[in-house]
Amino acid sequence: MQICSSHDGRIHAKNPRAAGCIAGISFIMIDNMNIIVSVFALLLLMVLTACTPPQKNIGVPPLQVVSAVDLQRYAGTWYEIAHYPNSFQRGCVATTANYAALLTGKIRVVNTCRKERLDGDIISAEGKAWVVDPKTNAKLKVSFFWPFSGDYWIIELGENYDYAVVGHPDRKYLWILSRTPFMDSARYADILSRLQKTHSYDTRKLVRTLQPD
Repeated sequence: MQICSSHDGRIHAKNPRAAGCIAGISFIMIDNMNIIVSVFALLLLMVLTACTPPQKNIGVPPLQVVSAVDLQRYAGTWYEIAHYPNSFQRGCVATTANYAALLTGKIRVVNTCRKERLDGDIISAEGKAWVVDPKTNAKLKVSFFWPFSGDYWIIELGENYDYAVVGHPDRKYLWILSRTPFMDSARYADILSRLQKTHSYDTRKLVRTLQPD
């Protein structure tokens, strides 16, 4: 099964069953028999989300991002190592995200996963991202369905761009990413420690992502 998207960020599918969201971006689940209903539900969800006031973390300092991101070095494929559970990634394994610079100055985002199993159906979605904090390039917005977008904040980044941690200003989302499908236990433990002490994240909520050998 192949699911593909046009460069305008809209999702198109060949024999569509599902399209979704990875590494901070929402998946759109589309069933062959309920395309219209699914699109309506998506629009309703986005409207409700847009109208919901941001959550307040009383007593928690504002989330800090890294001091600088070289977007050329950040481009390429990232493997999801762990994430906060969310409805739009339910059932996803072997999750990856690919970023590529566009001539418009925006970033092409392609998120992919397998459904339920490592040999399951491929789920893919394409969108666009853009920088909202040019001083650091660490705060971005990502959209898979214009005009709706979500926050994508880079809060940890390896010196060699070999790992990254993406968060949300309200701390309701979290993703740990790596350039390889696996991360050694010492590095993972160090990241968890910084998430707890520096970023006030509850790392007990993290779920490890199954990746192929």
